[in-house]
This record gives sequence, structure tokens and C-alpha cells, in this order.
Amino acid sequence: MKKVIIDCDPGIDDAMAILLAHRCKDLEILGITTVHGNADIEHTTANTLHLRNVFNIDAPVHQGAGLPLNGVELAYPTFVHGDDGMGDTGDVQSDASADSTEAEQFIVDTIRANPHEVTIITLGRLTNLARALTIAPELATLTKEVVIMGGAFGENQFRGNVSPCAEANIYGDPDAADAVCLAGWQKTFVGLDVTMLVVVNSQRQARIRQSDDTACQFIGRISEFYNNFYTSIGYTEGFPMHDASAVAYVIAPELFRVQTGPVRVATNGIAKGETILNREPAREYVEDHWADIPAANVCIGVEAAGVLDVYEHTILGP
Repeated sequence: MKKVIIDCDPGIDDAMAILLAHRCKDLEILGITTVHGNADIEHTTANTLHLRNVFNIDAPVHQGAGLPLNGVELAYPTFVHGDDGMGDTGDVQSDASADSTEAEQFIVDTIRANPHEVTIITLGRLTNLARALTIAPELATLTKEVVIMGGAFGENQFRGNVSPCAEANIYGDPDAADAVCLAGWQKTFVGLDVTMLVVVNSQRQARIRQSDDTACQFIGRISEFYNNFYTSIGYTEGFPMHDASAVAYVIAPELFRVQTGPVRVATNGIAKGETILNREPAREYVEDHWADIPAANVCIGVEAAGVLDVYEHTILGP
């Protein structure tokens, strides 16, 4: 069984990903940490606690960063996830509190207690991981892997979704993302290059929505808002499955094709948030900001039907 920490900002697609991980018999969720992103930190934490409590997820919840490293709050994508981050369905009713240990300290403590055994799955901005690195720089060598839902590298004609070159999770805290890239842990980017190909069509949505299972019905309710957003911008076949694709990578990495090389993040200017892969690491450049940077895996291809089957079969159960 693979041990995982989920760092997230629920978020409709985060909820789908968390429930996928919860229902996968091959994953053990050691804890869930929350970060600002799809909504403010109060909402993302309340949404996570709701998921934990209603669907009996045996894992602590630790609240993390409410702002990016630079301290500047960005507008929240209410047009994608609703004002409450969960599609404004009224489902979330949580007066529970997160555990007292802050997210970054929980990450450090858990990795130290389980060296080389834990995969961190990040579904939002990378602020908590960057803050954890400042506490314990050795964290990168003790973590089994970091799987990042984020970035866009121009594969399959997909680039940014908040600018022509930047994906939302990276754009939301580019300084944190670059710090994570500079650290020496094994890391894999599951970015828009592949997640935009993993489309939950109306038939799959209907099978989940019409299930007697309460978690499936919940997914059906909250994903209606999400689907309507994608319909409004021209996606008539369904909605892309971003965050759950990162969890699917941990479950079935053989469904993905990767390219390896050092990655840096543009931290300012008009290209802020762009993830840049050096595809020729042996080449010497005049300004080589990628020199001596640990390589990352970047997903550039995916068996979309296989990923969707993993998701549907796991969520619906046998």
C-alpha cells in the first residue's frame, strides 16, 4: 500500500481526487493538508473537513497557507468552483476544526517519521511544500516522490489556463513552485498537457450521478457547476479531470508517458507562472538557469480512457 499526503484546495475537482484516493485500496492517506487556491483557506479547510467527516476518511486535516509566499492575495475562481468552492450546492455543513499542527509542520513530521515511504500529491498551489522546505531542507531527500497537478508545457497544444502560458496552481504562487522545482526530490508534473485530455463525458457523469452511493451522488451534484463552466467556454463533451488525474498517476503510472528534464518557473513578468522544461539538458546555454537543477518527470502523454476507467471503477466500486 502506498502512503500518501494530499495537499489540496477543495475545489470541486479536489473533492473528486480525494474521494478517489480514499476509495483506492492501494493508497493509505496519512493526512490531508489545505492551502489557498480554489477558494480562501477557510473554505478549502471547511470543505476538506466536510469530506473527511461525511465520507469517513480516516486521516487528519491540517490547515495551511492562506496566502502565497509574497503575501499578495489573488482573486478566487468563483466562476469555476462557486463562492464556497463546492459548486454552491449547500452540501458543505462543517463546524469541525482542523488539527492544531500547521500543514507544513505536519508534512515535515510525517515525512521524518516515514522516510522514503511517502508520496505527496499536490492538487493546489505549492505554498505549503515551499514552507515545509524552509523548516526542513532535507525533506526533499526523505520524500519518496512529489506528484504535482500543475503546469503546462505546450504538449498536445495545451499551454495556460489563466494566461497564454501559465496554469492556475503554478500561477497562484510561482515563487513556491520554483522553490519546489529547485529542491532535490523526485517529482512528477501532471499538467494540462495530459489532464485536458482526460474528459469526463456525459455518459460517465450520468453513471456516477445515478449511483445509489452517497459519495457518487455528492460528486454528481457538485460537478454540475464545474461542467457548466466548461460548457460555457466551449467544452461540449464534458469536463477535464485535473486533480483526480494526479491521483490516478500514483495509482497507475503506466497510463502516462513522461519526459525528463529540469523545470523552472517564471516568477514575474508577463510569463509569470510559466513552467519551463529544459528538453536538452546536455546543451550549454549562455544563461542557463536550469544548470545543476534536479530533473523532473513531466507527463506528456496519457491513456485517457484508462485513467477514466480507473476513476470510475474505483469511485463506483465493484
